Amino acid sequence: MANLHREEPRRRTLVTPEGLTVPFMLASRGSRVGALLIDLICMGLSLLLAAIAIGFTAGSLSEMGEHLRGGTAQDHAMQALFALWIIIAFLIRNAWFIAFELGPRGATPGKRLMRIRIAARDGARLTPERVIARNLLRDIELFLPLIMLGSSMGQGDNTGWLATLWFLLFALLPLFNRDRLRAGDLIAGTWVVERPRKPLARALTEQPAHAPAAAYRFRDADLAAYGEYELQRLEEVLRLRKQDQMALVASAICDKIGWNTPQGVDVGPFLDAYYTQLRERLEGGMRMGKRKADKHA
Repeated sequence: MANLHREEPRRRTLVTPEGLTVPFMLASRGSRVGALLIDLICMGLSLLLAAIAIGFTAGSLSEMGEHLRGGTAQDHAMQALFALWIIIAFLIRNAWFIAFELGPRGATPGKRLMRIRIAARDGARLTPERVIARNLLRDIELFLPLIMLGSSMGQGDNTGWLATLWFLLFALLPLFNRDRLRAGDLIAGTWVVERPRKPLARALTEQPAHAPAAAYRFRDADLAAYGEYELQRLEEVLRLRKQDQMALVASAICDKIGWNTPQGVDVGPFLDAYYTQLRERLEGGMRMGKRKADKHA
């Protein structure tokens, strides 16, 4: 067991509230840094595009200045554009991470490119409270010390050194705990994990099937019993293909929707079909602006 830990120091095993044992890999520190840099670049480009759009609008207002009632109306319009810029900058800085991580993928564009995502350490559903808590700490960890560091340049006092120490204190924290957690993760009860490399749809086609999954057709009421959280748990079970876990999950689903529980070789095709049809239903709802977070929603 010790040798396994040395070979795979990032491997963890999680027991979900349903009693399922799910092994996974923690994201590496390099992938987390890479994801953050990608997100910061995307945020900067978004701010730049917003500034260009506002600049064009301001230029148009300047050309129309003679049609406005003197200089006062034009000044007010310019002030409104500047206020709009401040609002956009505030939203991008504070809502970028929260908005993306509250989505079904639990990942920002940077995390998606690095194939990582956030997850709750207790195996429960990733709640808005957890996501908001971990990202509010980012201001203290990253943005405030960097702002202080930038504003202290050329002043010749100790503010720059204090800001540097502040930044390093939080930046190096993941190096000194086993689960590579930053302060936001510690507060929110989250961690960052790797996403599987192989798409589940392709993995399912590689599994030998003893009964056609297409033989199972579920009513809308059968699929309405579960939401995005249960879909993610079912996906983890199907990746592992452990017969005891699959039989347990199939029994729970059948009890919920009133079906007879499949036995033996029929369990896999049953779960494959339910996963495929549940995912199609949830994705169709998202396209129509409807979300179902979990079975309690």
